[in-house]
Amino acid sequence: MTKINRTFDLLSYAEENFPMEVALAVKRQGKWETFSTADYRKNVDAVSLGLLAMGFEKGDKIATVSNNRPEWNFMDFGMTQIGCVHVSIYPTISDEEYRHILTHSDSRMLVVANKELFDKLQHFVNEIDNLETIFTFDEVEGTRNWHEIAEQAKGKKTILRSLLGKRRNAMKPDDLLTLIYTSGTTGLSKGVMLTHKNVVSNVLMTQQLVTALNKGDRALSFLPLCHVLERTGCYVWQSMGISIYYAENIDTIVENMNEIKANAFITVPRVFEKIYDKIILKGRELEGIKKSIFFWAVKIGDQYDPDPAKRTSFYNLKLSLARKLVLNKWREALGGALKSVVSGGAALQPRLSRIFWAAGIPVQEGYGLTETSPVVAGNMSFFPNIRFGWVGVVPDDIEVKIASDGEILIRGDNVMTGYYKDPEKTREVLDPDGWLHSGDIGELDKDRFLRITDRKKEIFKLSGGKYVAPQLVENTLKESMFIEQLMVIGENQKFTAALIVPDFDYLHAWCHLHNITYRDNEDLIRKPKVIERYQQEVDKYNRRLGHVQQIKVFRLVSESWSTESGELSPTLKLKRRVIKSNYRLLIEEIYASKEIL
Repeated sequence: MTKINRTFDLLSYAEENFPMEVALAVKRQGKWETFSTADYRKNVDAVSLGLLAMGFEKGDKIATVSNNRPEWNFMDFGMTQIGCVHVSIYPTISDEEYRHILTHSDSRMLVVANKELFDKLQHFVNEIDNLETIFTFDEVEGTRNWHEIAEQAKGKKTILRSLLGKRRNAMKPDDLLTLIYTSGTTGLSKGVMLTHKNVVSNVLMTQQLVTALNKGDRALSFLPLCHVLERTGCYVWQSMGISIYYAENIDTIVENMNEIKANAFITVPRVFEKIYDKIILKGRELEGIKKSIFFWAVKIGDQYDPDPAKRTSFYNLKLSLARKLVLNKWREALGGALKSVVSGGAALQPRLSRIFWAAGIPVQEGYGLTETSPVVAGNMSFFPNIRFGWVGVVPDDIEVKIASDGEILIRGDNVMTGYYKDPEKTREVLDPDGWLHSGDIGELDKDRFLRITDRKKEIFKLSGGKYVAPQLVENTLKESMFIEQLMVIGENQKFTAALIVPDFDYLHAWCHLHNITYRDNEDLIRKPKVIERYQQEVDKYNRRLGHVQQIKVFRLVSESWSTESGELSPTLKLKRRVIKSNYRLLIEEIYASKEIL
């Protein structure tokens, strides 16, 4: 009986316990292509044999840059079961970052998804000494396709199969599995070293958080597999006999969810924000009694409490009616079969948790870091193991304590061995007793529930000596339908201020209702009536904040922040230094203003 000690043991475990007709699936050019457990094994071993024929040794690094697809899984297990180390890279980073990662990681081979990425990255093969060759998953004319890796083993399979068995058996849980380069919000990324033991311990632990799922369920995958949350999540699903379907693209998520009647998916809060905003926007387009009923149902959903004892009989009656008339349609729009929706990567607004739970969509917020493989805490799908505004329960397998300055410290089998070729930065976060210093500020209660309040490095001091935790302020104001993004500023200044990116879809609809005309978004954000409306929103949410946290002055900006423009990291975190630099003149204008004097 196979025990799961190394990530590739998941495939052997599946073969023994739940061989499936659909282990992996992907929608390409409008059609679902499926791979059984047997297909999975055949492709994984073909990759391994080919890599052995090419002379790859234990510890050699192989980089992938790809969208989510079964071929990623084949390469992942195919390389790691012979001891190679998977360097999985985001497809959306800069040339500078690509050069840094491919060089720093000592990658010998690069595998990319398609022609676009091949054209973008092929020059590195000639420019980086350690990088020997490049392959593509798609058929691209004039390139080496990934199937050619398997062809390297022709005529040598008997000998290579024997070698494969020896190499697989020789792999230890403490052997290096992967280098994951953390995107970071400043400087070049660091290579997090995770072993098989790190990741497998997290996989087995995380099973406790998704007990609503069963063998034979279906999960939709669309967060990048190079993101540690999606990668470990997919390992968890495989360990439980859940079929994984890869979405066609980011624009077809809802359509794909309906096609497969998805039971689970993993996402970041921004996706929930977008879904909610679109739903509310459609509600505002209704008229008369339909519009009144819609927003009455939303109001009922906003009052939802996961503790049944705190929901009165009268409230339950209203909730039942709200679901029948409105909220159940939200669940049906996402396939009608969701059991477990995991949210991570950033703080989820409690308001969104409440409304989606009220609609029968169980959103499980969690917390973790790349350095912790990643899960440290998570909400479950049933009371009492769920609290809105908290990131969930810390499982017994992980130790967490709060340092004297409020920083969250973590210790356990899931904690990385260090940063690749960077002992100095490793010592900065891993102390001699094995505690990882997370950089996050939070609190842990007697029931092992964890709450995150801010990033240690992002808390700043006003010139009067008072401290401001920007994430707390940002998450509060982002509850406004008018606000898509914002960044709180004020370090060493007299007061707290903010740069605000409007939700332009919502703002355009509001302007239409109020007969406000404009040339473009740049013109729109200068309209006195628009600025006045945003002042009302800021005033509304300021009432929920302490005096020093309140936004005294704000400025609207006309362009959304994105990974492509460099203001967001690949995990959609604000790159505060970049934003401050880009809006330096606007910030200077804010603090030169006399508005609060």
